[in-house]
Order: sequence, then C-alpha cells, then structure tokens
Amino acid sequence: MYWDVLKVNSIAPRTLEVVFSDGLNGKVFIDCSFCTGVFEALVDDNEISTAFVENGVITWSNGLDLAPDTMYREIKNSPERFYVIKKSGALTETNA
Repeated sequence: MYWDVLKVNSIAPRTLEVVFSDGLNGKVFIDCSFCTGVFEALVDDNEISTAFVENGVITWSNGLDLAPDTMYREIKNSPERFYVIKKSGALTETNA
C-alpha cells in the first residue's frame, strides 16, 4: 500500500523520521503520555530509537508496532509533515 513504511530513522530523542512507499516523508514524535499499557516500554527514549521496519510497519523487537495508515494520514495532512503521537487530551511541548 502507499502508506507502507520503507525507512525509519531515529533523529532526536522520541522522534523518528519515516519514509513511505509513495515518497511521502515526515517526522513522528512519540509523547510520553502515549506510553502506557502495551506501549509502556516506549517511555524509554533508547527503546524508541531501536525502531525498524518490518512488512511496511514501524516495529520494535518486543513486538510493538505503529499503524502506518494513521501516521501517513496525519503526516500528509500536516503542513510541517510532523505527527505527535500522544494520549488524547495531553499537552506536549509542541502544543503547550
């Protein structure tokens, strides 16, 4: 699919740069507020930086993954090509 992830790189703490199969690229910031429940392991910045692509999806060795279709839509609709993944209603440095 056009939203399949081809490449992911850790470019800053909690921030990943992604490239999709249709050439769209952007950045994803994983806010600490998102890191609860099954995503609790991502509270560790070092864990986020170990992300890799498997079958078009950003994933981690512990089996966690992120939905590429949602990332694609949010990045495409953002003038800055930037998507903050956070718990609903949480404030982040980018919108505080």
